[in-house]
Amino acid sequence: MTTNRRDFIKFVVAGSVATGCPVDLSLLAAETPQPSVEGEDNRICHQVRDGKIFSRPPISARHDVVVVGGGVSGMAAAYLLRSRDFLLLEKEPHWGGNAYLMEYQGSAYATGSAFLGKSEYAYTFAKEIGLEPLPVNDRDSTIIKGEWIPSTWAEGLDKLPYPTPVREGFKKFKKDMLAINLEKRAHELFNLPFSDFMKGYPPEVKQWWDNYGPSNWGAATEDTAAALGIGEIQEIGGDTIPEFYTWPGGLGAITKKLAEILQPKFADRMHSGATTVAVVPDGKEVQVTYMQGTELKTVAAKTVIMATPKFITRRIVQGLPEKQDDAMHQIRYIPYAVVNLIFDKPVFNKSYDTWCPGNTFTDFIVADWTIRNQPGYKQKYNIITCYTPMSEDDRGYLLTEPGTRKKAVAVLNDFQKLFPGSNVDPIEVHIYRRGHPLYMSTPGLYTKVQPVVREPMDRVFFANTDSEGPESTASRGIVAAKRAVKEAESRMAGNPMPKHPTVEG
Repeated sequence: MTTNRRDFIKFVVAGSVATGCPVDLSLLAAETPQPSVEGEDNRICHQVRDGKIFSRPPISARHDVVVVGGGVSGMAAAYLLRSRDFLLLEKEPHWGGNAYLMEYQGSAYATGSAFLGKSEYAYTFAKEIGLEPLPVNDRDSTIIKGEWIPSTWAEGLDKLPYPTPVREGFKKFKKDMLAINLEKRAHELFNLPFSDFMKGYPPEVKQWWDNYGPSNWGAATEDTAAALGIGEIQEIGGDTIPEFYTWPGGLGAITKKLAEILQPKFADRMHSGATTVAVVPDGKEVQVTYMQGTELKTVAAKTVIMATPKFITRRIVQGLPEKQDDAMHQIRYIPYAVVNLIFDKPVFNKSYDTWCPGNTFTDFIVADWTIRNQPGYKQKYNIITCYTPMSEDDRGYLLTEPGTRKKAVAVLNDFQKLFPGSNVDPIEVHIYRRGHPLYMSTPGLYTKVQPVVREPMDRVFFANTDSEGPESTASRGIVAAKRAVKEAESRMAGNPMPKHPTVEG
């Protein structure tokens, strides 16, 4: 594809980089540069990161519960609090967080969370709110050296385009991992790196998992808790096809449905574009200060649920115990871009989730996979969603439109070299960027850090997927919301708070 042809492709950049970061009102009056892409002015956010303090106006309203954060965890909490006087605050102009659905001329595509398993709580929750999960009915495939390998960790191992010793190494690795008693050794394996189990196998095995891990749990094998990686291969490499479900638009369908349920009745208690700058416990209530538009407001609540990532939570909740603050500080997050290539002709419809080791992106999914075979359905657009996790050091690329566009161009270049027939121009490229969306499932996080992170703080309770683990999923975010709501209800009833809540779901 020549440069001139590329000039006709429309690149659309969207998404926040430091979602939930407070804004300093004193800077609004100054002539500051406008952000080059949608989202907040990150220079201001970084000043907050460095400890900027805000003045707080008098209390203007009181509520039972304030929920800070309108991603899947905060939305689920609001849904569970329908009988209460709740206030939901979300910094972005839309609901959904990392489970956010977007559309192109009526065709839905994902900007984050893609699918769920039947055993996950989110499956039951989706049905409860009126969404019927649609089966994927497909195993993960891989493209290696231009060849598409269906059912990679099942019969696909015999078709890998590698020399016989490498293929046998893949088979031996699978056999050895399936033989591990994960339940019996769980505590040990959650505190060891997955890379310890890569020794003695061909390097191509590690390359495959170093590609898989960042997309799913934010980390390559050296930074992945072994229990997570081993559990994953036991699922995708087992004898039966994993029971995965999704919708066009991925798990953003859940948050879209929650918004449709809540907004008709509670629109006056759901504030988007509302940036929380301080959460201050004050005896028998908690004061929450937030900015909406150019107005700073303070409300009081009997309880607060922080459904925000912990790197944000620890900066705006005052009075965190030192041990809890330190635990929140230990959680690491990667930057992540999701690049949707929109084609007006069929380019790839062979498999739902296809892995691509050695490329700018890790894998891609077919956006309308679950409805492609429905009677009467005609695929107007073949939307390919490319998942593009990045290293922690590369976060800066997402701060500007040129940097983000450069990343998307690299994704497009790599996709067009993948397999014969892939060198087709999309009509548009939509890039959704997030600076800190996916926490890294590092050794010890699930067993040592998260139990401290989610411990109740009198009238402040902690939701969001990074409270629960062991992997960042929409389901864990919903489970965290369910737990936090239960804790808040108990506190409002005058009951003492439990220590070290148990893991659910």
